[in-house]
Amino acid sequence: MDQIFGVPTAAFMGQLMLGLVNGSFYALLSLGLAVIFGMLNIVNFAHGALYMTGAFFAWMLLNYAGVNYWFALLLAPVAVGLIGVIIEKTMLRWLHGLDHLYGLLLTFGLALLLEGVFREFYGSSGLPYELPEIFRGGFDLGFMFLPKYRAWVIFAAVFVCLATWFVIEKTKLGAYLRAGTENPNMVKAFGINVPLMVTLTYAFGVGLAGLAGVMAAPIYQVSPLMGSNIIIIVFAVVVIGGMGSILGSILTGLVLGLIEGLTKVFYAELSSTVVFIIMVIVLMFRPAGLFGREK
Repeated sequence: MDQIFGVPTAAFMGQLMLGLVNGSFYALLSLGLAVIFGMLNIVNFAHGALYMTGAFFAWMLLNYAGVNYWFALLLAPVAVGLIGVIIEKTMLRWLHGLDHLYGLLLTFGLALLLEGVFREFYGSSGLPYELPEIFRGGFDLGFMFLPKYRAWVIFAAVFVCLATWFVIEKTKLGAYLRAGTENPNMVKAFGINVPLMVTLTYAFGVGLAGLAGVMAAPIYQVSPLMGSNIIIIVFAVVVIGGMGSILGSILTGLVLGLIEGLTKVFYAELSSTVVFIIMVIVLMFRPAGLFGREK
């Protein structure tokens, strides 16, 4: 088959693959946002900046310390998670129980601060990150060429998303996390350190953003602006899926990435706004989102 819907098959499938790659990042980032909001009721606007920080940590580990991609994939999310621990213990902890707006304003300020620091030291132009040797080249599928690294990104993102969903929804640890947000006094009665659980939950959520940043580094140039360029779309994904819905964030991120890719094939001018058009339509009929619970 040479064409699909009047479009050359290679071009159609190529855009579909790019959409799925973008959707993988949307899913991973929106998952972190959903975990933080669903467990802690914090609208974490610093998520995009911490995604950018993860990418920069990977770049610095490679260029300053000679640490390869695989170690960066482990170390950078942990480093971002430690930043999350500091943020939660020194700032966000004082906002628990207050209106969501306070947390949003604080994290928005932190995002601007982090972006400004990296712009001061590295400028606004992007920095290249070398593709790992094992992922160079790709697979010739006949109807399209599939780059190895993009295939890895899709597999890794989906695996991490599903593993996180399973832990939160199907295990005793996840039950404690959910109970700790709804009735912390009851959970404390079982001898569980709720403040520590809150801190670790926030650290894990931002660690997912750091992981996404490391995986994005070889595809997109590492830039102080990379977080601000994606975070608005990710927030739209979370709203469409339903604030706090883990599964909703994963599925919506992947599907919207595919829709965005297909839009580039048939009407490229609409590709940058199609997500927001879908968000408006969804909110008109389901204000809580597709997977959110109506109050």
